[in-house]
Amino acid sequence: MLVVEAKQADLTRGFTQLAAELIALDSWVESEDLILYGAVTTGDIWQFGSFHRSSRVVTQHLMLYRVPTDLEVLMQILVGILMEG
Repeated sequence: MLVVEAKQADLTRGFTQLAAELIALDSWVESEDLILYGAVTTGDIWQFGSFHRSSRVVTQHLMLYRVPTDLEVLMQILVGILMEG
């Protein structure tokens, strides 16, 4: 699980940075995990993405999660990702 801060609340640029870091992480991580997960956040807003290692495709998940409104769902997603690994 990789988390990137969106500088100046720019989620678009933040997601581009996340995608680049997930691709780079793929060459450093020696595991059998098929998918690497990440998130970009402003602190108040979170967006998730994933890198499918075999197809080398980055997926930007469309849902945005807001803190504190979506905190329970956000925590469930984070715990689910961590439990998967």
